[in-house]
Amino acid sequence: MGRLSSLKNKSVKFLLALARLRLMRPWVKIFFNHMDRFLSAERLYENEHWVGFKHPQPDYPLHILILPKRSITSLTGVSLDSVLFTQLFEAVQKLAADFELEKHGYRLITNGGPNQTIPQWHWHLISDHYGETDA
Repeated sequence: MGRLSSLKNKSVKFLLALARLRLMRPWVKIFFNHMDRFLSAERLYENEHWVGFKHPQPDYPLHILILPKRSITSLTGVSLDSVLFTQLFEAVQKLAADFELEKHGYRLITNGGPNQTIPQWHWHLISDHYGETDA
């Protein structure tokens, strides 16, 4: 299992590096749109429009990626009255409850434009203190 996990992490690192090259972005975007066929990520949450899973290269004790199921390049490309936002916050509320994030604290982050490593709109649900015990 560890070897397969290592291979997945190396694949994601490679794809993230490719995503920085403008010519490769369309191919990387295709990969991330069909990621569930290439990587067997454990889905922590899923609804009609969103899927959430643990980040393959976590930067925090708890680091969950939440991605739309369709290709959306950035937040600015979505209608403000879209059902996507309702379902996004339903996903965040469910994940926050599942991981007791009201107790531990959390942040919800999205990147746009040149700050995106992946040319696909996505969110990071993170917690610096997840899993700490009260002393």
